[in-house]
Amino acid sequence: MRTLTGRMASSLAATDEGPVTDRRVRAYIGLGANVGDAEATLVAAVRALATSPAMRIRGVSRLYATAPVGVTDQADFHNAVVALDVPAGPDPATGALGLLTTLKVLERRFGRRDRGRWGPRELDLDLLVFGRGRIAVERPPSARSIEADVDPAKASKLLEVPHRAAAARLFVLAPLADLAPRLVPPGWGCTVDTARRRQVRLEGPDAVRVVGEWDAALEAWRPTRQR
Repeated sequence: MRTLTGRMASSLAATDEGPVTDRRVRAYIGLGANVGDAEATLVAAVRALATSPAMRIRGVSRLYATAPVGVTDQADFHNAVVALDVPAGPDPATGALGLLTTLKVLERRFGRRDRGRWGPRELDLDLLVFGRGRIAVERPPSARSIEADVDPAKASKLLEVPHRAAAARLFVLAPLADLAPRLVPPGWGCTVDTARRRQVRLEGPDAVRVVGEWDAALEAWRPTRQR
């Protein structure tokens, strides 16, 4: 695990070019995986993000197990959210695209393959919120998902921030509420926790299950004690 993380971390760090700007914004990244040892993959991804000189981790949510959406004949997902302080860039769109490009590089280095819409994921990294920016901008090829060329739902190749589906996905809202319950993402009109509670009423309290608590000293999740 440490050897894999070290390779991933140094490789990711090598993608950062130039000086790190002093002006920073808070970004929230959704993490998901259900191929192989999903928890180990997410731990390695968090550690890789932490080693990037352009990023500073400010919080890691609890780890959740969630049923797959769309294509149900696959393993449950593990999901979490990470809070990062990242360079703001000269404008929100440029800053967000720079961060997204780094995330897509990381997905590929963890073996992300095109498995179709809603399919299994070696590693999924979604840019949920980028400061106070409300962004809709075309992605350059380096910032596109592997599925963009074959998935009609991603044919526009637009980056939309806040993530357009986040407010209706409990597997995003639950870990995001761990870190920023009172955050009102641009365009939402309500707090993250209000959206979470609304979605719990729709999906039921068992739609997501807490399976780990983040231990900053270990840089890993500890199993949640069953009551």
